[in-house]
Amino acid sequence: MKKWLIGLALVCSVTTVDAQGKKGIVAGPMMGQVELRTAKIWLEAGEDAKTVAVKYWKKGNPASANTRSFSFDAMAEFKPMQVEIGGLDFNTTYEYTILYNNKDLKQGGEFTTKDLWQWRKPAPDFSFLTGSCNYVNEPPFDRPGKPYGGDSSIFATMAKDKAAFMLWLGDNWYTREVDYASEWGMWYRASHDRSAPIMQSLLKAMPQFAIWDDHDYGPNDMGTTFHLRETAREVFKQYWANPSYGYDGKGIYTKFSYSDVDFFLLDDRTWRSEDRMPSNIYGQPNPEKRMLGVEQMNWLKQSLLYSNATFKVIVVGSQVLNPVSPFDKLANFPVEYNELMGFLEDQKVNGVMFLTGDRHHSEVIKVDRTNNYPLYDITVSPLTSGTHKFGGPEKDNPYRVFGLDQKQNYGRISVSGARGERKFTVAFVGVGGEALGEWSVSEKELKSR
Repeated sequence: MKKWLIGLALVCSVTTVDAQGKKGIVAGPMMGQVELRTAKIWLEAGEDAKTVAVKYWKKGNPASANTRSFSFDAMAEFKPMQVEIGGLDFNTTYEYTILYNNKDLKQGGEFTTKDLWQWRKPAPDFSFLTGSCNYVNEPPFDRPGKPYGGDSSIFATMAKDKAAFMLWLGDNWYTREVDYASEWGMWYRASHDRSAPIMQSLLKAMPQFAIWDDHDYGPNDMGTTFHLRETAREVFKQYWANPSYGYDGKGIYTKFSYSDVDFFLLDDRTWRSEDRMPSNIYGQPNPEKRMLGVEQMNWLKQSLLYSNATFKVIVVGSQVLNPVSPFDKLANFPVEYNELMGFLEDQKVNGVMFLTGDRHHSEVIKVDRTNNYPLYDITVSPLTSGTHKFGGPEKDNPYRVFGLDQKQNYGRISVSGARGERKFTVAFVGVGGEALGEWSVSEKELKSR
């Protein structure tokens, strides 16, 4: 968001560490992308790391164990690393443990590969977790006064909420003035915040996917002019085990699928023009003002045309549709907004929804279209950072069909139902697991006319 919001009274309840002077596993292990026959495992090692490996086996059969070594720069100050395991069986649960300097640290877990349902059975029902805006307090470097980070026990609640994966919607950590002026500071912030003890159980409970927004990319509202944007991309690549990270060494956008849902994870920072650039010139959309960039926009359009998914979820750090929001959104970049809306209309792409973060409140925005199904923008925020109260032009937003303000929360999204009758349900969940509201839409409501 453009403004710092009032912090919560609750103080972050954990003490965090960083890789400097630490031995053993600093953060993780964390599950990354898990597919039919492969799985990614991530961790960050301490200064004493010489060899790190993962030992894995089919659950209940340790005699079948295999070992894969992590590769890393032993001389580096920060040592995030990931390894991809191949040759797995589909729809099979595996157990694993981490071998650190040839010693079993008993810090492992388990994961289950996807089922090969295509051409064989109905699309599986599943649920996933999602949310944005995670602020980890570090008092020497935070703004004076009431802590901005809230009750971090939300991560313990999420770790117990059985789901297929977690999708982070940006502002996954918050760089401060002491961070974003230097490359070391960018690495430090990711390492420091990822190592929060309360977060570790969630990281290994399910696969983790992520996009970024301004605060984990760099300074507030920053875009293409950030002088450390290449460092930001490298830090992101090293701290998340996504399927891929843009193309030709640019951006972090990617795509993954689960059951009959495709997720298009967009990068709203690498090509982003300055927000203060005028949206219109001489009464016409400003062709120079862009959020996604030409290359990424073309990739998105082609990917949507290729997709046969029941639901096509476009994931963006900034809101897309909200017509009355005074803050940043794709609609403030009218050339791209009009291009995307026109494409969806002309090509009659079914099942499209937007999933966004950033706003420090949760809501569902509905925008009707003439002779076509309505578009929805589902915003889930915040996980731990300060909350927002609906006010100004957004207080009684006529486009809002569900709203939740002044509450830390995460989303639990479920996809269920028989073929042709699939349903997409969003449950908003509080710090202790309490139900805060629910909204749903069916695939029949997202069909082009």
